[in-house]
Amino acid sequence: MQNRRQWVKFAAVAVSAIWLGATAGTAVAAEKVTVFAAASMKNALDAANAEWAKESGKEAVVSYAASSALAKQIEGGAPADVFISADLDWMDYLAKKNLIKADTRSNLLGNSIVLVAAKDKVKPVDIKQGFDLAGLLGDGKLAMGEVKSVPAGKYGKAALEKLGVWSSVEGKVAGAESVRAALALVSRGEAPFGIVYQTDVNADPGVAVAGTFPADSHPAITYPIAILSGSKNADTAAYLDFLKSEKAAHFFTEQGFTILK
Repeated sequence: MQNRRQWVKFAAVAVSAIWLGATAGTAVAAEKVTVFAAASMKNALDAANAEWAKESGKEAVVSYAASSALAKQIEGGAPADVFISADLDWMDYLAKKNLIKADTRSNLLGNSIVLVAAKDKVKPVDIKQGFDLAGLLGDGKLAMGEVKSVPAGKYGKAALEKLGVWSSVEGKVAGAESVRAALALVSRGEAPFGIVYQTDVNADPGVAVAGTFPADSHPAITYPIAILSGSKNADTAAYLDFLKSEKAAHFFTEQGFTILK
């Protein structure tokens, strides 16, 4: 009988230990700041997050995709603490649905768009009013983000319309799910040219800049950041402050972003 009691007591302690271990693991997981960020931010944000982890002992986990896809996921209830969009439209979309904490919103970064080609085939292109992009493409495709939803695609279409060449290349566009996917099409040789952010060029050694679109040919490229309404993570505000600090700035500028104040 004594042995039975000891066994039951041991089992209870073991179960308690397992439960405590599981809840401790859940608590640790809950401490991670979950970030939904535009695909074009990956290199810079990964580096910044590594520094934040080193300084704070905390961890940020990031889901990278087109801003449009991320906003729709957030709208659908995907759990996240922070959203960084590659344009104002998708942040506005969430704001109208009260899915961000409005007082935490700010404009974090700026960028530019460029025409890229495979590094071993690139030749300078003078991007100006009426330039012959259709002739440069020939029978090939122009890789860019989906022009109705992906911010880089929307900026690219706006620039081509302003320069008077959209109608000549519209039928040659290979719309990609994100700007990084468009970049990959050029890198793999599936499209002779692509329109991506300046910052994306550093992410793929297989491509190079053929020309830069004039800043006045498209709306200013702005990356807003905000804490999401559903965030309960106590570390989120400190994480946001870090990304906006001088300590984090060089991680973004090294990749070609501009810091917006």
